[in-house]
Amino acid sequence: MTTMRTLLSEMSPEAREALLARSHRVDFPSGTRIFDEHRCADRFWIIENGTVELDMHVPGHKAAVVETLGFGDLLGWSWMVPPYLWHLGATATHPVQALEFDAQAVRELCAEDSRFGREVSIGVAAVIARRLSASRNRLLAMFASNGSGQLVDRSR
Repeated sequence: MTTMRTLLSEMSPEAREALLARSHRVDFPSGTRIFDEHRCADRFWIIENGTVELDMHVPGHKAAVVETLGFGDLLGWSWMVPPYLWHLGATATHPVQALEFDAQAVRELCAEDSRFGREVSIGVAAVIARRLSASRNRLLAMFASNGSGQLVDRSR
């Protein structure tokens, strides 16, 4: 059995408590557009129940779904990086219950308490790294399944 790693599970109890103190529960019915690409990223969520699709605008086409998030996942990391604009869009595909956090309040606490800030930064960076790796694997699988020939590792 694998233990799911989430932002909260990777934080110390003190940092987790401080972060949770700045949250409140929200619900998004299925079909709710939670945020749009290039809009102000002023909050973020930890999903407790339901699913959310992350998508990106493709000119002349329907938005492309790039990932589906569910229980325990961090929804939104753009709030941490100036200019604080969403890199993707998000839609609830099943009713969602989540903890919502005010991004400005969390950034202020990160600035006031360097230990807390470090834990949040490392936790969010770990989420971004896992998603980047998953995206890379999906791209590799897509190219391999399209018969594009032998894959070459150019990272060396």
